[in-house]
Amino acid sequence: MKKVLLIEDDDIVRENTAEILELANYQVETAKNGRIGIEKAKSFLPDIILCDIMMPELDGYGVLQIHSREPIISRIPFIFITAKTEHSDVRKGMNLGADDYILKPFQESELLSAIESRLKRREVFENKKINSSEYQSKSIDDLLTPEKLISYPKDYTIYCEGNNSKYLYLILKGEVKTYKITSDGKELITGIFKDGDYFGYSSFFIKSLHSEYAVCLSNSNIYKILKDEVIELIEGNHLYAFDFIERLSNNLKEFKEQLLHMAYGSVRKKTATTLLNLAKKSKIENEIKVSRSDLASITGIAKETLIRTLTDFKEEKLISTSRNVVKIINADKLKKIL
Repeated sequence: MKKVLLIEDDDIVRENTAEILELANYQVETAKNGRIGIEKAKSFLPDIILCDIMMPELDGYGVLQIHSREPIISRIPFIFITAKTEHSDVRKGMNLGADDYILKPFQESELLSAIESRLKRREVFENKKINSSEYQSKSIDDLLTPEKLISYPKDYTIYCEGNNSKYLYLILKGEVKTYKITSDGKELITGIFKDGDYFGYSSFFIKSLHSEYAVCLSNSNIYKILKDEVIELIEGNHLYAFDFIERLSNNLKEFKEQLLHMAYGSVRKKTATTLLNLAKKSKIENEIKVSRSDLASITGIAKETLIRTLTDFKEEKLISTSRNVVKIINADKLKKIL
């Protein structure tokens, strides 16, 4: 039998509400003011607390503040029952941590529905907490089984725009580019990914279709992981969840900066920024292996314009170039280009 603590100073409301709850098969304890209510909460340890706001000795806001600071009762769902209807009153209660707000006068069904809803949420949370304990020691490494490691040849299209998004990809060794096709048929590269990078997550947390293409720039060994497995791992291992979200956030930040430079930067600034960003991901320090076509697409300029800009940088002794390779000689001066 679930236990309910009712804190209410009005004798008639307290008795009538307690009767409703007992008829609904709840074990009920009552308190006529906030101070008594706090003491009973600690001894009775109810499954849920119902509390009025306007009370002598200690009002409902005070009860909630003490409730949130006491470890033994802080996780117990807390519902205000009150005649105060001002929006500011509701907001104050919710900001203090109330789980719900029932206005007087209320229907019997409304009261019971609110209680059942909060109790079910708590039960689901506790079950998840218990079930997730077995995942606490797990990490992404536990999902990286040999059968999920796939070898893709250079120029292989891993997925296309419009394909179902069921997998997350992690590169063990190799290089992958993702790109979109613009309305005028041009290729816009949205990312270059190398060893240790995730990709394919633009549609990761929602059931939707891929919005871009992914192609191997070299022979690549890539883990293909069902996203449902990753979501289960994230839900069970909060430490991994933070690490995973941070990785994705960094990638999205880089992409946003790339778009800003493409939109507003000069050709020299765009090219310098792209080279510096790619150099950060390079396996060999300050050396970038990428075709001129792909480099132009990433930078957001025409190939001919890129080649002229690279020639200028070479003459200024900022870079050196060879076939599909750009080596940065003076990164500090590249950073200062406007």
